[in-house]
Amino acid sequence: MRIVLLSGGSGKRLWPISNDARSKQFLKILKDSNGNLQSMVQRVWGQLKSVGLDNSTIIATSKSQEEIIQDQLSGEPNLIIEPARRDTFPAIALASSYLYTMTGVNLDEVIAVLPVDPFVETSFFNKIKELEEIIQNSKPDLALIGVRPTYPSEKYGYIVPDKKVNNSLKYINVNSFEEKPSKGKAKELINQGALWNCGVFAFSLRYIIGLLEKKKIPINYEELLKQYDKLPKISFDYEVVEKAKKIVAISYNGYWKDLGTWNTLTEEMGTNQIGKGIISKDSLNTHLVNELDIPVTVLGVSDTIVAVSPDGILVSDKEKSPKVKEIVGIFNDRPMYEEKGWGWYRVLDYAKYDDGKQEILTRRIGIKHGANLSYHYHLAHKETWTIIKGNGIIVLNGCSYEIKTGDVVQIDSKDKHALKANSEIELIEVQMGSELIHEDVVMISSNWNEIISRLVNKYRTEK
Repeated sequence: MRIVLLSGGSGKRLWPISNDARSKQFLKILKDSNGNLQSMVQRVWGQLKSVGLDNSTIIATSKSQEEIIQDQLSGEPNLIIEPARRDTFPAIALASSYLYTMTGVNLDEVIAVLPVDPFVETSFFNKIKELEEIIQNSKPDLALIGVRPTYPSEKYGYIVPDKKVNNSLKYINVNSFEEKPSKGKAKELINQGALWNCGVFAFSLRYIIGLLEKKKIPINYEELLKQYDKLPKISFDYEVVEKAKKIVAISYNGYWKDLGTWNTLTEEMGTNQIGKGIISKDSLNTHLVNELDIPVTVLGVSDTIVAVSPDGILVSDKEKSPKVKEIVGIFNDRPMYEEKGWGWYRVLDYAKYDDGKQEILTRRIGIKHGANLSYHYHLAHKETWTIIKGNGIIVLNGCSYEIKTGDVVQIDSKDKHALKANSEIELIEVQMGSELIHEDVVMISSNWNEIISRLVNKYRTEK
C-alpha cells in the first residue's frame, strides 16, 4: 500500500498567520506530548511513523512549499513537486504516474490519498490500512473513510449510504454525497447512517492509470511534467469520484476534526497565548497568537481570536472568523514572512520612490547554523547586508571572506554571492532596484561544496 499526502492551500482561512508561502499545515501552534509547539504536518508525519507507514508515503506539493516541508520534516519524505498549481486531480495524477513509471509500483498496488493535515487520533492511520483489503477483495472503483458524526454539522460534507445495508460487510455501499447541508437535513442524513466525508479515498493504481489513458493524459511521469500546465484545474471529487460506478466506505469512530478555521483550530491549541502579550482574566475563551516582538494586550474581550503577524492583524469573534477568507481575498500583497530550508526572513519595510521607478525592500534574515544561501546574482537590483548576529563565510564573485557581527557588505547587480552560517546568523538586507521580483534572481548553485569548488581565491580578509 502506498500513501499520497496532498499539501496545498492558499493560507487565507487562517490569515494573517498563514499566507501563500506558509499554509495552515505549517503553523507551529499545536502542542506535542512534551508540550513543544509543532505544526499539523509534523503531527501527521509523526503519527504515520508510529504505525510504520512513513516509508510508503509521498507528499504531493507545490514548489513554494518544498523548502518548508523539507525543513519541518528534516528531509525525510519523498516529494512530488507540481510544476504549477492546478487542483487535486492533476496532483493525484502526477503522483500516480510517478509511482508507476519512476518507482515501479505494481498496477495492483493500492493507493490511499489524504490531506496532509487531518487532526485525528493515531488509530485513524491504522484504519487506512483496512482500505487495502477492501480494494483487493471487493474490487470497487474507490474506497473511502467516513467519520461517524457526533452532531448534525452544517460545515462538513456527508457520505450517504445505499438504503440496502448489508450488515455482514465491513463497509457500506455509497449512494451519493451531500455537501454542507442544513442542520435539519444533516439530522436526516445521520439517521440514514451517513458519515462525515474526511477527504480520504483509495483506489488501485490500475484504476487511476486506466483513467488517465482514457483521457489521453500521459502516464509517463516525465512526459506528464512537461504537459502539466495543460491539465484542467479540477478537483478529484468532480473529475473522478462523482463519475465512479462503485464506491464503498468504511467508518472511523474515533476523534476527527478539520482545523481549517480559527474557531476550530483554537479548540486544539492547548494554550490560550503564543507570543508576547497579556490576556486579562475576564477575557474568556479568547486566544492570542502574536508573531511580532511587540506586546499585545487584550482586555475584557471574550470568544475572540487575536492574531498578529507581519502580514496583518486580525481581531475577530471566533464564530465569525471563517469569513476572513472572503475579506482578505482582496489583498494581493507579497508574504511578509516566510520559512525556508536555510532559515527565515521577515519583511520590515517596502517602499517605492521616483514615481514608482525605484523600489526599496528591507528584510531581516535568519540563517540556521550550518545552512547557506545559494550562489546567485541579480540582474537589476543591488543589496546591502548588515550582519547583526553571528559569523560565517561570504562568497563574492569567486572569492570568500569571513564575516562577523557589525560587518557591512555591498552587493551590486550581477555580483555573484552566497553566504554560509558558521553560527546562527541574522542580517538586515536592503534591496534597491527598479523591479524587486523573483525573476531578477539568476541561480548558480545551492550546494555549498560546489560553490566552494568555484572559488578563485579563498579566505581573503579584506572586502
